[in-house]
Amino acid sequence: MSDAPSRKHQTRSRANPGGMDVLKVLGADVRPLRERKPPWFKVPAPGGKRYLELSARIKDDNLHTVCQEAACPNIGECWERGTATFMILGDTCTRRCGFCNVQTGKPTWNDPLEPARVARQVARMGLRHAVITSVDRDDLPDKGASAFVGVIRQIRRQAPLCKVEVLTPDFQGYDMPLAKVIAERPDVFNHNVEVVPRLYSIARRGSKWSRSLRVLQSAKDMGGDEVVTKSGLMVGLGETFDEMVDALGQLREHDVQVLTVGQYLRPSERHLPIVRYWHPDELKALEEEAYRLGFEHAACGPLVRSSYHADQHVPQERPGVGPLAAPA
Repeated sequence: MSDAPSRKHQTRSRANPGGMDVLKVLGADVRPLRERKPPWFKVPAPGGKRYLELSARIKDDNLHTVCQEAACPNIGECWERGTATFMILGDTCTRRCGFCNVQTGKPTWNDPLEPARVARQVARMGLRHAVITSVDRDDLPDKGASAFVGVIRQIRRQAPLCKVEVLTPDFQGYDMPLAKVIAERPDVFNHNVEVVPRLYSIARRGSKWSRSLRVLQSAKDMGGDEVVTKSGLMVGLGETFDEMVDALGQLREHDVQVLTVGQYLRPSERHLPIVRYWHPDELKALEEEAYRLGFEHAACGPLVRSSYHADQHVPQERPGVGPLAAPA
């Protein structure tokens, strides 16, 4: 028999990334998967006329939305308002974050016509503020930056009055992919840090807190006053109020202007467990701290997500409340 030590199996599970015991980080007192949530999480089930219409349009154009892929609790409200966050570069992510519901694996191919189809949908919906995000594509030479460039250009061409917000991955910290996107001058550059630094080892394996901060700072340095920088975090994984305030302070030190904070909701037993639910009053206090730190706009609440009411996060020249539906 061989005397060589046996290789320890390393699972790619989201709930136990790298085979580690996440309870050593989160603590043993976590919430069960199936339990009655606090009353402030009750939202109407999707299914209205506008929701069904938009769902059909997106399906017909073979597009993806983070609203569907991430099982966002606000999908009914946002789609009834006639807005959605489009997810480009397919529906398969090359990373496996412990909180995320987007499927992961080896992506197949990129559709060169996707930017034009996304822009066509934005124009048909008559949006005044479009949010474009993507899965991580660490498999691509430019990490997917060219697709963001294509969508920005197509929206500028097909819906010139629409503001464009991009929510990008970290591009593995490479400057050139980021520079390509910022050169197109999106109105808002968003990159979510997601969790406080202490939780990166379990929640964002493959990402680095310092790298994400550098991406946000570089975006502001490259874009100047023409580009608003934005980031978002989740609560519910055992972070303390002081940890959150410290994280927000670091974001401000890197010139982030807009902030979103919302409660993590566990998608399945294969994802990280919830440690606790933050009360709306706690999130309101955190929002007050954000403004004290100098954020230009902050939205902190149980159901707040990065793209929730994104059109209200920056000044809009076009009238109306929320995205404007296209005239019949």
